[in-house]
Amino acid sequence: MPDLSIRSLLPEVMDQEDASGDETRLALTDIGFINKWLGGYAVILDALDKIQWPDRTLTIVDLGSGGGDTLRAISNWAKKKNKLVKLIGVDRNPVMTDFAVGLSKSFSNIEFVTMDVFDPRLADVKADIAMNSLFCHHFDNDDLVKLIQAMRNMASQAVIINDIDRHWFAYHSIKMLTSLFAKTDMVKYDAPLSVARSLTKREWQEILQRAGAQNYSLRWMWAWRWQIIIPKNA
Repeated sequence: MPDLSIRSLLPEVMDQEDASGDETRLALTDIGFINKWLGGYAVILDALDKIQWPDRTLTIVDLGSGGGDTLRAISNWAKKKNKLVKLIGVDRNPVMTDFAVGLSKSFSNIEFVTMDVFDPRLADVKADIAMNSLFCHHFDNDDLVKLIQAMRNMASQAVIINDIDRHWFAYHSIKMLTSLFAKTDMVKYDAPLSVARSLTKREWQEILQRAGAQNYSLRWMWAWRWQIIIPKNA
């Protein structure tokens, strides 16, 4: 077990340029399963429920959208709530965006763009809400500050973040769960490492201060997730 008193900086297999495309696609299926059963969607949907919804189509940009499962969950939620949304997923990995497009063909309000989140062209993308889910732990502290600043510049209404709380119970739980149910070695290795790479409450407070965010909401939710909402006026 790693020393969870400090963030791990070990790289995840999925982040490597030579990661297997076939294994990545299987891993995205595993991640969708984990998100469904461990409250990943609930963190985002709960945050969207707190947003003042305009009487028009609201544009949401998901940075690091992976297989697109969170955007599909938002689309289904919005339909039930009679809310109009335009959803844009951004990911640098074409394997992921191709996979996401294939699973989202029946969702006319979702599109995907293959682009690095630090690509200067992304500054031209405007959104009401900029969000990410289980993405921030992939960055070191300096790049994470830059990411949050870019999201704040992009969003006209709010930034929403869902990520993991670095905790021993979360580490051992996901390690056991993935050993039993994950189909890929990639997820079995990356999932507990994701916990070790994640941030504590104090670390998030320091990052948000460095990013210039004030009056934000930082809330712990099941299962060992942080929900962060940064209103635009904050």
